[in-house]
Amino acid sequence: MTGRLIYVMGPSGAGKDSLLEFARKHLMGEPILFAHRYITRPSGNGEAHVALSVEEFAARSVLGLFALEWSSHSLRYGIGIELDAWLARGCTVVVNGSRQHLQHVLARYPHTEVVHVDAAPHILEARLGARARESAEQVAARLARRAPFSLPDGVRCTTIDNSGALDEAGHELIAFLKAEADVQ
Repeated sequence: MTGRLIYVMGPSGAGKDSLLEFARKHLMGEPILFAHRYITRPSGNGEAHVALSVEEFAARSVLGLFALEWSSHSLRYGIGIELDAWLARGCTVVVNGSRQHLQHVLARYPHTEVVHVDAAPHILEARLGARARESAEQVAARLARRAPFSLPDGVRCTTIDNSGALDEAGHELIAFLKAEADVQ
């Protein structure tokens, strides 16, 4: 039995973490799992992840404990190998990922369903400034280098606009996840 991998991605500030937390709370008890991310950054600011030092991350990587891993903005990100066990057992698994890493994900998991979360530029700027992880100059630089992404041929992508109220985009994501997991 093979499960479904749902890969959620989008620019920083699009509200992916908030959206995923909303969906997780509303889907408790459903056969949909949300994979934890391991990140070389302290947790907080509304982002639920497992914080690892650079050394801890490197040790886990060498031991092959990540199904997926990537670097972005001077940080390391990983998804644990439990992902493979969950998929092998037929679970629908949601991953918060990176647009730049999508090609690697599709190479390993070719039947991945892609969700792109986006928001209006002024919303992205406001959210990035509010989370206070970066200076105003770093936020401006991040927004300036925001490059469009392209999907490989044949890859389906569902786009969710998270510019407005969280519950609107949240219910849109929930409906998509339920349909993918075939939950009534």
